[in-house]
Amino acid sequence: MSRRNATCAIIGAGDFIGSAIARKFAAEDYSIFAGRRTSEKLEPLKREIEAAGGACEARALDARKEDEITAFLQAADAHAPLEVVIANPGANVNFPILDTTERVFFKVWEMACKAGFLTGREAARIMLRHGRGSIFFTGATASLRGGSGYAAFASAKAGLRMVAQAMARELGPQNIHVAHLVIDAGVDTSFVRERIKAARGEAALAALPEHALMNPNSIANAYWALHQQTPDAWTFELDLRPHGEAW
Repeated sequence: MSRRNATCAIIGAGDFIGSAIARKFAAEDYSIFAGRRTSEKLEPLKREIEAAGGACEARALDARKEDEITAFLQAADAHAPLEVVIANPGANVNFPILDTTERVFFKVWEMACKAGFLTGREAARIMLRHGRGSIFFTGATASLRGGSGYAAFASAKAGLRMVAQAMARELGPQNIHVAHLVIDAGVDTSFVRERIKAARGEAALAALPEHALMNPNSIANAYWALHQQTPDAWTFELDLRPHGEAW
């Protein structure tokens, strides 16, 4: 494979959305820098991308730590110019408000908001030197409204949305595309299917209609489409949901 002289860095390269994005951009000839808490969990993704002729660097990364985010993105840029950064850490937890401890609230905010801020700021510092780039933030239903039991998660995701919006206004005129994606549905993962089964039973899981859950590859295609937009028609916020999702 003939690769572009460009890197796509993914913070929060989990098994589903993050890995799907990595595979998509690798297929489009980008070098991939993938980071998550445990680098060993990235080895299957790294092997898959390299077997297809791509390049993937897997790094252990705590997205809440400023020095680790800075070092990760600088290393990605040293490999090849940093062109795309995806902020995709997960922090989805459900706690009744009376059971939401200060520790839980703070940790969720660190993962879902602070980590995005650090990622966006450090990516911008690098991309401003290059004069271009894309910074995309993964949001959720909770970015727009607080559901029962989601005080911590919703407040953090709403905060991340405001960080992204402020960055888009500031950096857009400097040729950096900042976008926020609202993933407004369950993603088709074993974890989500087990939650449906536990909450509604085996019959409900079996009766799920086609496309009731979101395919991670479909989500990855949306990130790629955003990156292909020209500056005269940039999207800031993109809502993604299955056709049958109630909203």
